[in-house]
Amino acid sequence: MQYRTDPKTGRSLSALGWGAMRAPKDPAQFTALLEQAVGAGVNFIDTAYAYSGNEVMLGQALKDTGLRDKVYIQTKCPIQFVKSGTDFEKFFSRELERLQTDRVEYYLLHMLTDAQTLQRFLSWGLDAWVQEKKAKGQIGSFGFSFHGRGADFLAILDTYPFDSCLIQYNYADPNYQAGVTGLKAAAAKGMPVMIMEPLLGGRLVNSLPPEAGQILAAAGKTPADFGLRWLWNQPEVTVVLSGMGAPEQMTANFQTADTAAVGALAETDMELYAAVRSVFAASNKIPCQGCGYCLPCPKGVNIPGCFAAYNTCYAISKKLGRHQYMTSTGSFSEKRGNAGQCAACHACEKKCPQMIPIADKLKEVGKEMEPWYWRIGMGAARVFVRFGLHK
Repeated sequence: MQYRTDPKTGRSLSALGWGAMRAPKDPAQFTALLEQAVGAGVNFIDTAYAYSGNEVMLGQALKDTGLRDKVYIQTKCPIQFVKSGTDFEKFFSRELERLQTDRVEYYLLHMLTDAQTLQRFLSWGLDAWVQEKKAKGQIGSFGFSFHGRGADFLAILDTYPFDSCLIQYNYADPNYQAGVTGLKAAAAKGMPVMIMEPLLGGRLVNSLPPEAGQILAAAGKTPADFGLRWLWNQPEVTVVLSGMGAPEQMTANFQTADTAAVGALAETDMELYAAVRSVFAASNKIPCQGCGYCLPCPKGVNIPGCFAAYNTCYAISKKLGRHQYMTSTGSFSEKRGNAGQCAACHACEKKCPQMIPIADKLKEVGKEMEPWYWRIGMGAARVFVRFGLHK
């Protein structure tokens, strides 16, 4: 495992961190992955209050294995629930209890998207609270995770002297959200920059367009290795978080982390990234990452499922995409979650970190995925199931 230095604290952080959000829900499997990661040299683990049950599972696994002092924990304050200055302490105390620890090395404002929100928090005494926590040793570094526009990211950097930041960044679109400009701006302020969605929620591995897969295969590249090396080639990148949910995924990524280095990619490699990026961009209709922040929908629409199936139609095949759509939206059931259920209330759009115009996109998905003959067929199928005619 290679390590990179946090310029603010001097901590030596593993270049590969474990993003525990997508870890197995089974405690035994979770613990096994934790031990595998730490055994390979991973010392940075990311979780959040909003990841249902994740902090509790991590805290218990660290206690059971005795590995707490071997890792740096990064967790996040659910700012969408913060209504007053007292809420910072309320949520932080709960997180310490869940994690069964007396400190958090990296604490972030989760999904901060603009400087105006930050200014409101500061008016509620955020800075005084942070300084108190630091003085008590309960918070090591204070930062934010970002899901907004590039200009807003730069404004946030100029509003408050954060210690660290977490941004979405991958080769598919280097200018998306904070992008390369934000990466370099944060690094110029001496901040460690942590990376989320390095493989676009797995889509740069599992949902590459056939043409892109052929390009990589011809060059002897594997998708995950290809994506991670692009990030570690850049000196401004401190830790790359990977949501590794299986032992074999960890093993493969450990091998890449052992050898990837700053400036290791040649000009021919960069040309290959440009070629794959071009193909992928042409088929990526909706930039949904499947995070689920938009849920629950008042009408029960499975928004991430609808978008994933729609993208599959263009990235891989319409046949596969339509099959995925039927299964992920429960098209055969009475309580279905297909795009046609959307009432355009726009409640989901306020919570979307990618700022997708969800209602408009669901209408687009419905037009493509629910033609008149589909609606008739699904209606008949639901009657078939409801009245037990299949028995």
